[in-house]
Amino acid sequence: MNMKDMKALAPASDAASRSREAAARLRDAAFDRHLLDVAIATVGSPVGDLLVAVTERGLVRIAFQDEHRDDVLDELSIRLSPRILESARASDDVRRELDQYFAGERTRFDLTVDRRLIGEFARKVLGATARVPFGRTTTYREVATRIGSPRAARAVGNALGSNPIPIVIPCHRVLRSGGGLGGYGGGVDRKQRLLRLEGTFPTSG
Repeated sequence: MNMKDMKALAPASDAASRSREAAARLRDAAFDRHLLDVAIATVGSPVGDLLVAVTERGLVRIAFQDEHRDDVLDELSIRLSPRILESARASDDVRRELDQYFAGERTRFDLTVDRRLIGEFARKVLGATARVPFGRTTTYREVATRIGSPRAARAVGNALGSNPIPIVIPCHRVLRSGGGLGGYGGGVDRKQRLLRLEGTFPTSG
């Protein structure tokens, strides 16, 4: 390609860039003016890109990169609202706190959480899980006991596996009795990495 051709392409490239920037500004303005119900954004992390979804009530969903994006969007559309747009601004607080967490600069999240995707029993389970502090772990049986259902360890595990807001609601801190890792909705490797980050990686798996 000669210099003349390159110069001819430059205005088109600039126009495309301006168009993308304008579209982003419109999406952010729509969220600011309450013209959309769910704002989504992609946040990079050491455990892979995270799709985050935010509503006016707070953070409602974090999806790992190997979850099918279309399935996540369908869930949000059906259970919350079809008015979904990408908006980087809406995820600023989530992005900042996640970055601080992965950098070892934050041990608890101060984000407001929207629990509409969490069922009644799971709310009890995840409420107890949210109180497990950074650097500590508990077991499925202990969580079951805390919520008044000591024989429901398996149900507790199922509720944790369907946690729609992993990392922020720290289901990775719940292990099998005896220290075994147990399962994790984002995969056992991610569970190991999160526990290692917090200095609580178990010696048995």
